Amino acid sequence: MRPLAGVFCVLWLSAPAAFARPPVPGPRTPLRRRPVPASEARPRREAPSWDRIVTLQAPGADRILVRGGTFMMGSSDSEIELAVGLCQREPAPDDCVDQLFSNEGAEHEVLLSDFWIDRTEVTVARYRQCVAAGRCTQPPYASGGERFDRADLPVTLVTWQDASTFCEWAAGRLPTEAEWERAARGRAGRRYPWGNVFNPNLANRGHGAGIQIQLQQGALASFAWDELEAGDRFRELAPVGSYPDGRTPDGIDDLAGNVEEWVADYYAPEYPKADQNNPRGPDVGEERVLRGGSYQYAAPWLRGASRTKDFPSIRRSWRGFRCVF
Repeated sequence: MRPLAGVFCVLWLSAPAAFARPPVPGPRTPLRRRPVPASEARPRREAPSWDRIVTLQAPGADRILVRGGTFMMGSSDSEIELAVGLCQREPAPDDCVDQLFSNEGAEHEVLLSDFWIDRTEVTVARYRQCVAAGRCTQPPYASGGERFDRADLPVTLVTWQDASTFCEWAAGRLPTEAEWERAARGRAGRRYPWGNVFNPNLANRGHGAGIQIQLQQGALASFAWDELEAGDRFRELAPVGSYPDGRTPDGIDDLAGNVEEWVADYYAPEYPKADQNNPRGPDVGEERVLRGGSYQYAAPWLRGASRTKDFPSIRRSWRGFRCVF
């Protein structure tokens, strides 16, 4: 029997490693967790639903792809009447007339190519990078606007040229008016970025603000009875992305309220009636178009079809921009 015992010992010592006892974790042999694939990661939040379909939505990327195709740009006569009705719910309803929204016509079909757009407005932090590179001009925060000089706020007090220069430095450009409206309204022509019904909790907005009145020589000016609205949680500017439930279905933030946004086009008081292909607006002009409304603006001016304008050299604390690529 002694020879058999020796054979048994040899067999045991040469057994496969699978039968060996695993080492006890210690300082030199920590347990390693299997990395969780992105497809298995738990979503960060539940997004609002459209058409009774609940979707799971994680924080978006820095840029969002907007697919090309046709959509109806501008407002019909009935949409303009609705805007006037919304305006009449604000203070001084007698000042709310069709003329305030007539520049949204005529409604027409537009064909656009694919484009990428910033998910949020350009922040102070991003703009500072361009300033540090020597390409952009520092906004004049030191002249009384220090409270707006925060990294997570949208950059403001910038001219149209400041905005255009930044986008060129970032290898992009300002969106055309058509691209901006397509991003805000989608192919279906939503009234607001989130849908067709106004929700005061989905944007940084004003109350009774943004009314446009006709002055001498046809100039437009805005005034407000109560520019700020405490119910939106912010006294003035909000950090970008503060209203995730107000995102578009594509995942684009802040297309209503917070800051109105410079776009590329010169202003014209009405659109061409003919269908258009990747329109760029008038070839010349004195004023540039602004879109989206700001923290001072009420519901009628937060609609995706709403248009305002200003001279490109003017700086406002409620005005910013985003880029397309």
